[in-house]
Amino acid sequence: MTGFGAGEGGAGGGRLRMEIRTVNHRFFNLSAKLPSDLAPLESQLREQLRKELERGHLSVSVRWVESPAREAALALNIERARVVVARLRELQTSLGLVGEVSLDLVARQPEVLVFDGSETPTVTWEELEPIAAAAIAECKAMRLREGEVLATELAHRLDRIEAATARISALAPARLPRERDRLRAAVGDLLDGRSVDEARLAQELALLADKLDITEELVRFAAHVAACRAALAGNDPVGKRLGFLAQELGREINTMGAKANDAEIAQQVILMKGEMEKFREQLENLE
Repeated sequence: MTGFGAGEGGAGGGRLRMEIRTVNHRFFNLSAKLPSDLAPLESQLREQLRKELERGHLSVSVRWVESPAREAALALNIERARVVVARLRELQTSLGLVGEVSLDLVARQPEVLVFDGSETPTVTWEELEPIAAAAIAECKAMRLREGEVLATELAHRLDRIEAATARISALAPARLPRERDRLRAAVGDLLDGRSVDEARLAQELALLADKLDITEELVRFAAHVAACRAALAGNDPVGKRLGFLAQELGREINTMGAKANDAEIAQQVILMKGEMEKFREQLENLE
C-alpha cells in the first residue's frame, strides 16, 4: 500500500527528521538511509517498522535538520612536531643562524596542533523511537484511508461474484432433467426401437447427476465469500488471508466451470473469473 509519514524531534543534542514512504509489495522490504552515527540503531528501527507495517516496500530516510553541537578537541601531532623541529634546525645550520627553535615557533607550524571535530553525537533508541512512532502513525493513517477505499472495491467485486453464484444456483436444477431427456433420446436412437433397460438407464442417470452436481462447490464458495467479508470488516492486516481465500474461491469457480455442461452457467463462470482476477489485482495493494 502507498503511504507517507514524517516525524521530527530532538536527539543527541540536535534535531532529527524521519520520513517513511511505502509502495505496493507482497512482502516486507526495507530500504533505509541513516546518518552514520545512527547506524547502531538500524536493527531496532527495522524491527519496529516490521511490527507496524507488515507488507510493502519501505523507503526510510533519517537526517539531521539541526546538527548537534560538537566540542572540538585540540590534538597534538607529535610526529609532525618532530619533523618540524628537525627541519628548522637543519635550516638553522645550513644558513648559519643563531638562536633556539622555540615552542612558540613549532606550535605555529601547520598540522602540529589541530582541532578534531569528529566526535559523533550519542543517540539512543529512546530518543529515536518517538520520532519513528510519529512517522509510522502518519504513514499508517494514510494507508488506512487507502485501505478503506480498497475494501469498498473488494466488497463490490464480491457482490458481483455472489450475484453470478445466485444465477448459477437458479440454473443448476434444470440441467438434470434436460440431460436425462437427452440421454434417453440418445439411448433410444442407439437401440433402434428395442426396449430400454430402465435399471441401467437409472444407474447412468445417477452417475450423471453426481457428475453434474455443484451443491458442495456452491456451499464452500458461500463460506469463503463470508470469510472474505468478515476479514474486510476487521481492523487487522488481511492481505495474506484474503490472498489464500482468493485461491480457494478460484478453485471452486474452476470446478463449477468444469461441471457446468451448460452455456448459461459457463457464461456466469467466465464473469466470475473476470471479477476474481480484478479481486486478486487489488489484493496486491492491500496490507
